[in-house]
Amino acid sequence: MLVDNKPGGNTAIAAAETARSAADGYTVLSADNGTMVFNPSLYKTLSYSPTKDLAPVTLMGRFPMILVVNPASGIADAKTFIAQAKAKPGSFSYASAGAGSPHHLAMELLKTEAGLFMVHVPYRGAAPALTDVAGGQVQAMMVDLAAGAGFIKGGKVKAIAVANATRLPQLPDVPTFAELGHKGVEAAALVGMVVPAATPPDVVNALNKRVVAAINEPTVRKRLEDFGVEPVGNTPAQFGELLRSETVRWQKLIRDLKITLD
Repeated sequence: MLVDNKPGGNTAIAAAETARSAADGYTVLSADNGTMVFNPSLYKTLSYSPTKDLAPVTLMGRFPMILVVNPASGIADAKTFIAQAKAKPGSFSYASAGAGSPHHLAMELLKTEAGLFMVHVPYRGAAPALTDVAGGQVQAMMVDLAAGAGFIKGGKVKAIAVANATRLPQLPDVPTFAELGHKGVEAAALVGMVVPAATPPDVVNALNKRVVAAINEPTVRKRLEDFGVEPVGNTPAQFGELLRSETVRWQKLIRDLKITLD
């Protein structure tokens, strides 16, 4: 297997190249929310269509978002964070792994649901964003466990809420936003496999069978979980339905808030 990293355009460059590739099952794309859900609303023009040019194979894993703050901030929990941010509109700033990232949009979702106004400070990746939260340059951020585990376990940042339907097994003492009265705050980075849209169904199903079997192999599954990933491995139809429902939800938020990367 050859891995060809194609950064740029919030994954749009890699997606467009995959869409133009031979539909024979030998070119696949590791696609996230940006590729399949966010980009059509973040960009006025896009070099590919997630629905017309790419076909879902399987959702490989979820990376639920976690609200973290600087431990020295005096913020003991998420209720305190929300109360203080609401009491002083514009006085709180939050970091993200980049404009238009799942981390950014997860915080925008919290802002909308809780009625907050905070200043967004985008970074080039989660690591520098976490470093500045730990250093007190910004008050908070949404981060996934894969990126933030070291900072959380090391006490450099404090996890105060998870944007997931249930508590995370790795952070059993951290409540969900639903427990705090904000049921609409659920957000995760989604990473799935997609192929060119013209790929024959039997090829898609064969890929799905092999990838799902690999995800469900006990040692692989444990390594994913240890890394902070919630392994999934669903059917092409299930992944497609999830993408449709996520598109409705997130594209409305992006349009309502007039978020753009152009």
